[in-house]
Amino acid sequence: MIDFFKYAFAKASSSQLMVIIMFLVSTTITAQTKVGGVVYDEFGDGVPFANVFFPGSSEGTITNDNGRFYLQSDNNYDTIQISFIGYETLTYTLESRVNLELNLTLKTEAAALDAVVIYTGKTSKKNNPALDILRKVWENRRKNGLSQFKQYQYDKYEKLEFDMNTIDSQMVNSKLFRGMEFIFDYADTSNVTGKTYLPIFINESLSTVYGDNEINKEKENIKANKNSGFSNNQTIIAFVKDLYADIDVYERYLKFFDKSFTSPVGKSGIDTYNYILRDTAIIDGVEAYNIIYYPRRKGELTFKGDFWVAADSYAIKEINLQATKSANVNWVKEIYIEQEYDVLNDSLFLITRDYFMSDFALNKKEESKGMYGKRTTLYNNYQFDIPKDKDFYKRRVNDYDPEIYNRDEAYWDENRLEKLNKDEKQIYTMLDTLKTNKKFKRLYNIGTILASGYYEIDNFDIGPVFSVFGFNDVEGLRLRGGGRTYFSANDMWRLEGYGAYGFRDNQFKYGIAGKWLMDKKSRLTISGGNRRDIEQLGASLTNTNDVLGRSLASSALITSGNNSSLSSINLSTLALSFEPKYNLEFRLGTSYRTIKSGNPDVFSLDYFDADAPGGIETETRQADASLTMTYTPGRKTSNYGVDRTIINSGEYPILFASYTRGFEGLLESDFNFDKVQFYYSHPLQIGAFGRLTARVEAGKTFGEVPLALLNVVPGNQTYFNITGAFNTMNFYEFVTDEYVTLHLNHNFNGRLFSRVPYLRDLNLRELVGVRAVYGKISDENVALNASGLTYLAPEDIYWEYSAGIGNIFKVFRLDVSFRGGYNYLPDARSMAITGSFGFSF
Repeated sequence: MIDFFKYAFAKASSSQLMVIIMFLVSTTITAQTKVGGVVYDEFGDGVPFANVFFPGSSEGTITNDNGRFYLQSDNNYDTIQISFIGYETLTYTLESRVNLELNLTLKTEAAALDAVVIYTGKTSKKNNPALDILRKVWENRRKNGLSQFKQYQYDKYEKLEFDMNTIDSQMVNSKLFRGMEFIFDYADTSNVTGKTYLPIFINESLSTVYGDNEINKEKENIKANKNSGFSNNQTIIAFVKDLYADIDVYERYLKFFDKSFTSPVGKSGIDTYNYILRDTAIIDGVEAYNIIYYPRRKGELTFKGDFWVAADSYAIKEINLQATKSANVNWVKEIYIEQEYDVLNDSLFLITRDYFMSDFALNKKEESKGMYGKRTTLYNNYQFDIPKDKDFYKRRVNDYDPEIYNRDEAYWDENRLEKLNKDEKQIYTMLDTLKTNKKFKRLYNIGTILASGYYEIDNFDIGPVFSVFGFNDVEGLRLRGGGRTYFSANDMWRLEGYGAYGFRDNQFKYGIAGKWLMDKKSRLTISGGNRRDIEQLGASLTNTNDVLGRSLASSALITSGNNSSLSSINLSTLALSFEPKYNLEFRLGTSYRTIKSGNPDVFSLDYFDADAPGGIETETRQADASLTMTYTPGRKTSNYGVDRTIINSGEYPILFASYTRGFEGLLESDFNFDKVQFYYSHPLQIGAFGRLTARVEAGKTFGEVPLALLNVVPGNQTYFNITGAFNTMNFYEFVTDEYVTLHLNHNFNGRLFSRVPYLRDLNLRELVGVRAVYGKISDENVALNASGLTYLAPEDIYWEYSAGIGNIFKVFRLDVSFRGGYNYLPDARSMAITGSFGFSF
């Protein structure tokens, strides 16, 4: 419960924290035929990726990495067939309608082995009819789908559901659900895995999607949204929707859960999958080829399954994708996707149904309990070449309409593209009852505390709870308590504050801030506050006027050396901000601050001043005004009040620019100066090779200013990673008034380790990074310095590089950084070890 716990939870994205909440808060429909079990070879080993299907139908599945399968149908079948290249096809007679513990053995087929060349389970790339068909799919890809029209529009119905799975007697009788036993009357059975599950969240939405290929714009107008249990919590709805991004199977890579899976239909698939042409059949009146695919190697982000290709148009008619268990994805045991398309003619196919199911669990063991996340999307009423005005596609800053979330049952019965069955309607009844249960409310509140860091009491929140304890060389043990007003997620105004006390310096610190959203349309907001506290300046290059913020570097519990270079700051701010365009914010603000050393016996911020006693001033007083611009294209937010919640944290670029003017004489301010600053950060998904995050910063100060107002290159003397800092650099090692920095960090997401036997089973992830800075300091600013600190600017370029291992125990990463220059300096650290906690998929 110290500062770095707050930091660790801050590293988790909003969608990941949503899953944590669902874990905490996390009869039977009997199909006509249920079959499950394990397929073995003659040596008793499980046969992965074997084809299991009902004869004479298009209903089938593929065994998993261990040979296990489950298949369910609404029809009656007396037999199943199991086939795999190199083995005799096995036809098995079912003794009953439910057969869930079958142990089936495939025999090696000598004739098949003579006819087909097989090398360690891989199919040949030569003379393979499945690959010939796949190449035709690639050739016809641009002729199919919506891309051939200037404009398009269609109706969309989406149903989202979260369910606790692997329900057994132990769970039913556990203390966790005491007082909520009635919910198990609503249990159901998955038609993919055969496991019993219990719905805990359901959400439906109706919308119309408009697109214009000429200007490359798309817009979704939501007409209705309904859910049970969380009807007023738009953040939860947004989190759940963001987990399941729309995918195009024709692309090389399919991105979800922050990972890029190789598509079996994309051009990268030929080097990643084995393909087998199994059958030709008539599907919905269209002749189609059935192709089975499974991965060539373990440990990569791949699928197994099959797809149907229309014989005339070479468009995908149906496809199912099941992620392999060896895929390096945290907290997700199963991923299953089905898509169906309507092939209208030789050149036109349109998606009609999209089903996505994931099984969230702490581990991938067969018996582990977890939670299903399911999305079913239906598409209908396609229309083409109906142009719209260009302004139609501009997104409003505030696009929340309360009426959308309050449609009556008659509206839903009339407009649903797929009617709810009896059991789905009962889910609404169960969840509406559950939300009134006191035990459930307590569990939900625990999840809320973990996600937000605040404990709710009526209209006031206490927290953040992860900042209660701290320690540094100046304050010693530090205790902090705070809170905020909170009437709803869409409050138009909010007051926040905290108080802290250090037991070494025996001083009380505080911060208080308020903000008011005056206009929803433009998000015109006025804000202001005051803070008196001890802080580690020089922990970031870009100026901040955050009254309530505090750098991780201010705590000594996690430092690799002393952190005595702390400052005492009294900061007051007043600002006005607005958004003329969605995700584009301008802010005009003023601030007044006084800065002095928080530890004058060890650390000094003194500067020469002829008017000061003795010619040296120990405190900097500064009034300034600033204009900033922040642009975050692709950012998704929820709520429409003064505070919004970011849904896709870390997945969008950030462009920031600012101009600051200092005014000498105003409120006894000491200096005139002009400062410009800029930074750009961009995450880039490099196909199957992971994610590269690039960050560039630059700035220049015009005029003479003391150390407290200069640009100190951010070092890092903690054991934790700090964004934008240099791990082998000490605090105040380099001081500039002109600088440029570059940070490149790449996460391979286990791409390399997946090729190493035994090591790939640990699901570790490779990390590399390079950081560099160039800077200068003017002679005038050097002459002003009376701190005793020797100003040094990195004119020869300071750089460092790092290598690390991520996903250790799924929550920890460890990096080793090496200094690439200025090793001759006293106290230079040639190497630094840092780490961080966080939740990631």
